[in-house]
Amino acid sequence: FFGPRSRQASKKPASQRKRRRDSVYRQMQAPKLGNLTQSIAFDEFGQPFIILREQDKQSRLRGKDAHKANILAALSVAKIMRTSLGPRGMDKILVSPDGDVTVTNDGATILQKMDVTHEIGKLLVELSKSQDDEIGDGTTGVVVMAGALLEEAEKLLDKGIHPIRIAQGFEDACQVAVDHLAKIADRVPWTEKKLDALYETASTTLGSKIISRFQKQMAKIAVDAVLSVADLKRKDVNFELIKMEGKVGGRLEDTMLVSGVVLDKEMSHSQMAKEIKDAKIAILTCAFEPPKPKTKHKLDITTAEAYKDLYEREQKYFKDMVQKCKDSGATLILCQWGFDDEANHLLLQSKLPSVRWVGGVEIELIAIATGARIVPRFADLAPEKLGKAGLVREISFGTQNDKMIIIEKCPLSKAVTVLIRGGNQMIIDEAKRSLHDAMCVTRNLIRDNRIVYGGGAAEIACSLEISKFADSVSGIEQYAVRSFADALEQIPITLAENSGLPPIPALASVRKAQIEQQCHHLGVDCLQKGTLDMKKQRVFETLIGKQQQLLLATQLVRMILKIDDVIQPSDKF
Repeated sequence: FFGPRSRQASKKPASQRKRRRDSVYRQMQAPKLGNLTQSIAFDEFGQPFIILREQDKQSRLRGKDAHKANILAALSVAKIMRTSLGPRGMDKILVSPDGDVTVTNDGATILQKMDVTHEIGKLLVELSKSQDDEIGDGTTGVVVMAGALLEEAEKLLDKGIHPIRIAQGFEDACQVAVDHLAKIADRVPWTEKKLDALYETASTTLGSKIISRFQKQMAKIAVDAVLSVADLKRKDVNFELIKMEGKVGGRLEDTMLVSGVVLDKEMSHSQMAKEIKDAKIAILTCAFEPPKPKTKHKLDITTAEAYKDLYEREQKYFKDMVQKCKDSGATLILCQWGFDDEANHLLLQSKLPSVRWVGGVEIELIAIATGARIVPRFADLAPEKLGKAGLVREISFGTQNDKMIIIEKCPLSKAVTVLIRGGNQMIIDEAKRSLHDAMCVTRNLIRDNRIVYGGGAAEIACSLEISKFADSVSGIEQYAVRSFADALEQIPITLAENSGLPPIPALASVRKAQIEQQCHHLGVDCLQKGTLDMKKQRVFETLIGKQQQLLLATQLVRMILKIDDVIQPSDKF
C-alpha cells in the first residue's frame, strides 16, 4: 500500500486481511460462461490455471443432481418395460431404421432394439442382456426390479440419507432375500419317463409370450429338444446342436420337432428321387468342377479337334468325380459348393441324388447327427467316411414351390431341428425367441431342479422376511432395508395392473393370506382361475433365475448410486 493511509492499512489485524483476500479469491475463482461454471482457479498471485481442459464444451452434474438425473434416466427405461411383465403383458412394436418391424414382449429384445443412447439407460440394456446370457428368462422382471429399487432409492435420497448407506442396506436386504428363496424353494423330481415338472415350468415361461395359445404343445417341443441333446451325467446342454428353422406359411400349431436336421434347400435336379431310405450320405467341401489354375491363364482354341479334345477331357473329370462317389457306396451327395449343369446331369444319369450350396453350420450338424466325415477331396472318399440316416425326404409347402429337405432317423440323433410355421416372419421370429427362453429354463432345471412359485408369490414372501429382518437392523440402513421390501412388492403390483386387477387390493389380499396361512406359494391370480395358490395353478420359476434377478438388479442399483459426478460433452456449444 502507498500513500497517506498506508500506515493505517498495515495496522489492520491479520485475520481481517485474510478474510478480504479470501473474498477477492472467491470472486475470481469461478467466472460463469452462460449457465455453466467454468472450472478455472486462480493462485495467490492472481494467475489463472485450468482444472478441466475445454471445460466450456462440457456439461457437468455433481452430487444430488447427478443422482437425480441418473435415476430419472433409468426409470424412464424401466417404465417402458413394466407393461410387458406377466402373462397378460403387452407387446411392443419396434421399427428399425431400415424399416424392419419387430413385435415382441421379450425384455432383452426390446432393450436391444430400442437404441438407447443415455449412458445409464445403456446399463439397463446390459443388465437385461446379462440375465438373458446367464439364465435365458426373466429379462423383463430384472429391469422392472431395478426400476423399483431406484424409485425407492430416490425417496431415501430426498430424506438426506447418504447413497453409500442406501446401497449397503440394499445389499444386506438382497442377501436375506436370496437366502430366503433357497429356504422356501421346492425340488421338482423328474426322470426321463416322468417329465411333467419340466413341461409345466416351460409352460409357465411361455405363458407371457405371443405363442401362449399353444403353450403346452410348444413346451413339449422345447423340453424334448433339450433332452435330445442333453448330457444328463454332466448336467449340461449344448444349444449349438439345436437348430431352429422357420418357414412362412401354415399355422403356428404345425410347428414340429425333427430328430435330425432340416435344410432349407431342394434337390439339385427336379427329377431326382424325393425320398431316400437307409441313405448313405457323402459330405463334400470340394466343388464338382474341373480344377482351375490359380494364376491368370488364356487358352486359344483354333480347331474343332482341339475343342472336342477339351470337351472330352472335361467330361472325364466329371465322370471320374461321379464314379468316385458311386464307388464309395454313397446314395446322397451333400456339397458345400455349387456345380454346373453338366455335373448335375451326370449325377441324375447315375441316379445319385444331390444337394448343393449347403451351409457350413448345417454340414457340421449333419456330420454330428449321421456320423459322417467331412471330405475335402474326392480322392479321400471312402465307405467308412459316409454318414447314415434312416430317411431323407423332400417336402413342399403351399403353392409357391417352397421346398425343404428333412434328414431323419439318424443313428447319432444328438442334433435336432425345430421347424416353426407361422403366418408371417414376425410371428416366426417371436416364436423362436419364446422357444429359446423355454429351452433355457429347461436347461436350468436340469442343472438345478429347485423351483419357486410365480405370480409374485416369491417376491411377497421375501418382502415379509426382509421386513422382519429390518427390525433387527440398527442405524440408517434400516430405512434402506425396508425400502427394499417395498420395492419387491412392485412386482406383484405390476402383475395385477397388467392383468386388469386393482393392484393395491390384490397385493393386500395376497399379503394377508401369506401371513395368516404361513404359505409361501400364494400369489396374484393373474389368469383369474379362482385360487391364489400358485402350486395348484402349476406356475413355477427356477430358483437360480429368481436369485439372479435380485442379485443383478441390486448390483446395478449400487453402481448407479455410487456415481456422483457426470462429465459429458455439452450440445450447447
